[in-house]
Amino acid sequence: MSCVLQDDMRMNTDDNALAERAAGGDPVAFQSLLERHYDTIYRVAYRFTGLRQDAEDLTQDICASLPARLRSFRGEARFTSWLYRVVVNAAQDLRRKQASAGRANAAYGEIAELEREQAADTERDIAWLYETLEQLGGDLRNTAILVVAEGLSHAEAASVLNIKESTVSWRMHELRKRLKAQVEQEA
Repeated sequence: MSCVLQDDMRMNTDDNALAERAAGGDPVAFQSLLERHYDTIYRVAYRFTGLRQDAEDLTQDICASLPARLRSFRGEARFTSWLYRVVVNAAQDLRRKQASAGRANAAYGEIAELEREQAADTERDIAWLYETLEQLGGDLRNTAILVVAEGLSHAEAASVLNIKESTVSWRMHELRKRLKAQVEQEA
C-alpha cells in the first residue's frame, strides 16, 4: 500500500474500524491507533499514577499488550471508552502492586513538584485536592479524575468505570458535599 493511501486510511477511518483491523493483525491500523491515542494513554496513566516514570512504564506496558487486548474489543462502546477502561484497570493494578510494596504514599510527590511551576495559590489548591481525594477513597477519587480532570461526561465516566450514570452523578454530588465540609472544617 502506498504511503498516500496509508495516510488517507489513517485520517478517514474511525477508531472502532481501526481497532477491528488491528485486532486482525493489521500493523498500519495498529500504528494509526497508537498515533491517535498514545498521548491520551500517557496523560490518563500520569493522572492515575502521579509519577512520570510510573506513567511512562504503564503507557509502554499498555501499548505492548494492546495487540492482544484488542481481541477483547467488541465495538459495543466507543474505542476511547474501552481504552480509558484499559488504562484505568492497568493503573489500578499498578496501585495495588505499589500499595503492597509500601510505595503508595509517594505517588503524588512528583505531581506537587510539577505544579510548583504554576502560581502558588494553584499549587496549594491542587495539593490539597489530591490529598483530600486520597482520603476520600478509590471510587470517589477515580470518578473525580475522570469527570473533573479528564472532562468526561457522567455517561462516559460511567461507561469507563462500568457503573450506572446515576452512580457517577451521586459520587460527584457526594464529592462536592465532602469537599465543602472539608473546606468548612479547615476554615
